[in-house]
Order: sequence, then structure tokens, then C-alpha cells
Amino acid sequence: MAKRTAKRRQAHGSINVQEFQRDDRRQRNLQVLEGGYHPANDSNRDHSFVKNVRPKSKGQTQLMEAIDTHALVLALGPAGTGKTYLAITKAVEALESGKVGRIVLSRPAVEAGESLGFLPGAMEDKLAPYLRPLYDALQDRLSPKRLKALMAEGLIEIAPVGFMRGRTLNNAFVVIDEAQNCTYGQIKMLLTRLGWNSTMVVTGDPAQTDLLPDLSGLHTVADKLEGVNNIAVCRLTDSDIVRHPLVASMLGVL
Repeated sequence: MAKRTAKRRQAHGSINVQEFQRDDRRQRNLQVLEGGYHPANDSNRDHSFVKNVRPKSKGQTQLMEAIDTHALVLALGPAGTGKTYLAITKAVEALESGKVGRIVLSRPAVEAGESLGFLPGAMEDKLAPYLRPLYDALQDRLSPKRLKALMAEGLIEIAPVGFMRGRTLNNAFVVIDEAQNCTYGQIKMLLTRLGWNSTMVVTGDPAQTDLLPDLSGLHTVADKLEGVNNIAVCRLTDSDIVRHPLVASMLGVL
């Protein structure tokens, strides 16, 4: 009806069709202003995918070299130093290059200072909020389709610490995240899961535990293993923080 009415108005001369025609001259004269966004200029991007991750500090350099040369690495440091991200990056690289057959990621299901009560859904749904940081790091290194396929095939496994007991992880790259929220017994159990042709990276910040200070066993385990052969203990500092500059400033006074 509206189309017919418009044609009738045009026939009577009461509508000017030129007003609704596209001005091609104006479109052709559009130019990108100087300093505007250009997809080929990486310097204007705040966040961009990097195929080959490179260390941004001396501590990160030592951590990446330790992962390449040691079967067991303990990465201790404050928030924002890239411990988890670098460990998962190395895990994905090892899987894609065929050095290992699978990736196993684990982290304790500990609530950060508040009780969430009973979460709805199946077991996977209940654990999803605790394991979300691991998914985020994986999605930054793999496309969603590729990540879904690898997890469906069992080549990438994410499990809480409680499900690791009794296992032997052969031909795997194992990442234990947030280990400061594990007790001494739990960390001992996790370390002894290491099998043949496997690499394990344990990350955590002993100063940021959600457990009671005397329950966290990460600091004690790191001190005891620091002199063991083929085990590297990398201690990152505030100078290795690559998150927002305010993070380092806040951690210095909090």
C-alpha cells in the first residue's frame, strides 16, 4: 500500500524522487582522517592476536626458557605477570607441533572469599565458573571452532584438582593454575602425576591465597624443590607485570 501511494504521489508531482537517491559523489569523496584507524597498522591496536608470543620482561624470558628446558617448572609471582598465559601458550605450541599428545589443565575450585552456595546444572556447569580463566586463555590462542574440536577429541582437558588423584599423565603438557589455593598435600599429589614425555607448569601467587596462610603449600613446596635437578623455580616480581600499569602500583601499597 505504501509503495503504491508513493508511486501515485510521484505521478502527481508531489514527491521529489531526487531527494531519496544516493549521492555517489559524497560517498566517493569520503577519506580516512589522518590518525584514524587502519587495519594494516598494528600500532593503533590495543589488543591484537600475536601468533608467536614473546616475553616482555626479564622474568618472562626466564620463565619461557625454563619451560623449554625443564620437565617441571614452578612459576611464582604477583597478578598480571603472565604466568598462566605463558604456560598455556607453551602448551598450545607443544600440542600443535606434536611434542605432546594432549593438554591437561587443572585448577582448584576455591571460592574467592565468598560462598556461592549450590550452583544449578550438571557437574560441568557447576565447575565452569571456577575453570573460566583457563577457557579465556585458551580462546586467546585458539579459534573457538578449533578449541571445541580439540576438547571434543579429548586432546585438551580441563579438570579441577580433586579429579587428578590416581592418574598418570604421559605424553602431556600439564598446567596447574592458582596453586596457591592448594594445600601441601594437594600439590604433592599433583606433582606426582607427572609421567613420561610430559611437562608440568605450576603457577600461583603465594601472597594472594584464598585459603588460610598456613594451609597454602605452594611457598613451602617451591622452597624444597628449588635445588632439585631438572626442576626450575621462577620467581616473578612487580617489574614483570604486563597488565595495566596501575596493577603494579596497587600491589606495591596493598
